[in-house]
Amino acid sequence: MQVPPPREAPGARGRRGPGPYPPYDPYDPNGTGTPPDGARPPGKRRIRRLLTSNVTITVVAICAIVAAVALVDIGRFVGGDDTKPPKMAAGDLSTNDMLTRLTAASDMDPVVADAVAAAKKRAYEKHKRELAALKKKAEKEAAARAKLKAQQEKERLAKLNPSAKQNKAYGKKMNALKGWDRCWPSLLTLWNHESGWNERAENPSSGAYGIPQALPGSKMASAGNDWRTSTPTQIAWGLGYIKARYKDPCGAWSFWQNNNWY
Repeated sequence: MQVPPPREAPGARGRRGPGPYPPYDPYDPNGTGTPPDGARPPGKRRIRRLLTSNVTITVVAICAIVAAVALVDIGRFVGGDDTKPPKMAAGDLSTNDMLTRLTAASDMDPVVADAVAAAKKRAYEKHKRELAALKKKAEKEAAARAKLKAQQEKERLAKLNPSAKQNKAYGKKMNALKGWDRCWPSLLTLWNHESGWNERAENPSSGAYGIPQALPGSKMASAGNDWRTSTPTQIAWGLGYIKARYKDPCGAWSFWQNNNWY
């Protein structure tokens, strides 16, 4: 018959020597298989160990954080989009609220108010200076454009401006159409003295203008709106004036010789 190994005395755990000893159970120190009074059952011991382990505590903490974030997002969703600008609350303010705000606003420090006013004054004066500079620049640019336009117009007219020789050729033909061929030398000499056959000739003292020296020059508008630059228009008006007053160029030149005008 095999003799069982001696059982370890209570409190002797950790002092056993080598040998095939069964595991020590603190809830059954006598090895009888029956836990002493007040000892926890093995199932409850496992639950307690599970609840107090580091892994369990960490998992619970993570779950709590996730739940809090979810609640914040749900609250934002239910409360509306906070990225939208708030509605004006002026219509929802009571009289007391408005009086409170007015009172708070009226309590501004005079030094602070002076600083605000000074800043606004500086901004206004700066704005005025900028406007004045822009206006001056615009005027300068406008003057430059006008000068350039006048120069371009002068150059254009210079290209279109016929020579005295060309104007005399017009005059001779138009004089002949009037039937005054014999008076051509008189007309040639008359307008040589008056304008040199320059359609833009202008008397600086009287203001007489053009080949026939009409006074004022706008009188020639009756012959055409282009009287300022058109040689045929000026000659047509001049021949009409000579016919009405002197009958023909011969008579006009004779009068001019005695009076130095016609």
